[in-house]
Amino acid sequence: MRSWHIASAVAFPSMSDQILDVDLLAFERGSSEQRRAVVDGVTRSLATGFVYTSHDLSEDLLDTAYGMLREFFEKTPDEKQQSTARGASGQTGYTGLLVETAASSDTPDWKEMLNWAREIDPGHPLKRSFPHSYPDQVLPESVVPGIADVLYRFHDSIADLQRRFLHVIAEGIGCHESFFDGMVKDGPTLTRAIRYPSMGEIPTSDGDAPSYVWAAEHGDINLITALPRATAPGLQVKVDDQWVDAVAPDNGVIINTGIMLERLTNGAIPIGWHRVVASPGFTGERYSVVQFCHPRPWTVLAPVASCCTPENPQRFSAMSAADALNEVLYEINLVEDARRVTS
Repeated sequence: MRSWHIASAVAFPSMSDQILDVDLLAFERGSSEQRRAVVDGVTRSLATGFVYTSHDLSEDLLDTAYGMLREFFEKTPDEKQQSTARGASGQTGYTGLLVETAASSDTPDWKEMLNWAREIDPGHPLKRSFPHSYPDQVLPESVVPGIADVLYRFHDSIADLQRRFLHVIAEGIGCHESFFDGMVKDGPTLTRAIRYPSMGEIPTSDGDAPSYVWAAEHGDINLITALPRATAPGLQVKVDDQWVDAVAPDNGVIINTGIMLERLTNGAIPIGWHRVVASPGFTGERYSVVQFCHPRPWTVLAPVASCCTPENPQRFSAMSAADALNEVLYEINLVEDARRVTS
């Protein structure tokens, strides 16, 4: 088992030493000096848009969730398509191969996905005002009995971890640690399971070398994203215009930053640009589960005062979280009636 450390960060070799490993539990339970060290480590690491953190997630829950998700993705295409949620723009249910497309690309990604979030009360003003952000959930309970309970518990565990990690970021930008709490309460935080197919499933033209890019370069739209352990390497982070492999330490979670956080911090915390690439010669498939932490749709994304200075004047105008999300959903090809790319 990995021992907890209370230093601000542990460096990794090569260029990846710019992505640091911090201890969330030291921030929550440690002395004032230990808290400051964690805040400093996170602030420095997020210059890359990425950081590794310890966690207290249940390993048994992670194993169970991955096992049931693998069972789902191994079903026939017709069985998986039963969990498609028409009109949900990828915010719940199954999305097949060659649909989602990075905004920077015209080539759809080689991945299939299952998406889910927590339901909120039908009469909640958020549900009534933003029905597209809170679709009725579609999960493959009839195909994999028991999966809904496991995936909802998994979702809640990761969401709690992200809420707590935002306390560190809040202090790092000069706000009270509770700054993000109300913003993310009942937000449309989305969990996504992704299967990247083996190279043998990806067709090539005669004489063409196989493409090892599963998902093209992109930045996430939300505040932060959490990535527990995947079943194979493949995540790469763009640091100083070079691609660096990102692999969390044992018992670690990868956290990366999104477009909404960049706006709120006036660019002080940049977007974590990344892609997913199979290593040349790797023939297996890859499973990954990620969670996108979203603020309430009516949140106004305007730079906080502490991040606007004479040296860093305000760069971004105000924009609602709902409008920011809708724009990106179109750009990444998830709006069913407005696909900008077809496979």
